Amino acid sequence: MKIILINGSPRKGSNTEIALSEVAKSLKEEGIDTEIISLTSDVNGCMACSACRKLGKCTIDDIVNVVAEKMKTADGIVVGSPTYYASTNGTVVSFLDRLFYSGSFNMEMKVGAAVCIARRAGTDTNFDVINKYFTISNMIVVGSQYWNNAFGRLPGDAKQDEEGMQTMRHLGKNIAFVVKCINDGKQKYKINFNEEHKMTNFIG
Repeated sequence: MKIILINGSPRKGSNTEIALSEVAKSLKEEGIDTEIISLTSDVNGCMACSACRKLGKCTIDDIVNVVAEKMKTADGIVVGSPTYYASTNGTVVSFLDRLFYSGSFNMEMKVGAAVCIARRAGTDTNFDVINKYFTISNMIVVGSQYWNNAFGRLPGDAKQDEEGMQTMRHLGKNIAFVVKCINDGKQKYKINFNEEHKMTNFIG
């Protein structure tokens, strides 16, 4: 069992990285493999070219395709983002738009969790933006003892947020529990939703 953790902060030693590392530590204690992948600022947005429908991957061959390949065998993803202007880092949004639209992997019954960092405010919107990718993809969203937030302005400040770090540790434990339950459940139960996916357009 493995969880991919996405670090959406451009800063080295960032508070986002610190929070994700705390989640990863708890996951490892529960026997779950982890990999933290840091995004760079050169992740371009979706061009709406739809070439991925033929290629089975994004035509922009960068970190998006690397993570998409890893997601084929991973049990879930944790996306961490600093809060910019009361919302999600633009690089993270570009990454998630392309990953979830172009990826040929199946996200059904994988787990997803958002980790949001801010100096003071804006994490609610950030949290909401990231979770929308999970809830449109038949994923199981995992929470913690509080919203998955930690606070700090300068790199390293988040370590002083005791409740935030505890929330991250609880999140890791909860993800591990849910992943194990899903894997056990797959041995016993099957999802029998065999309907063809319907798409309703309001014009035309």
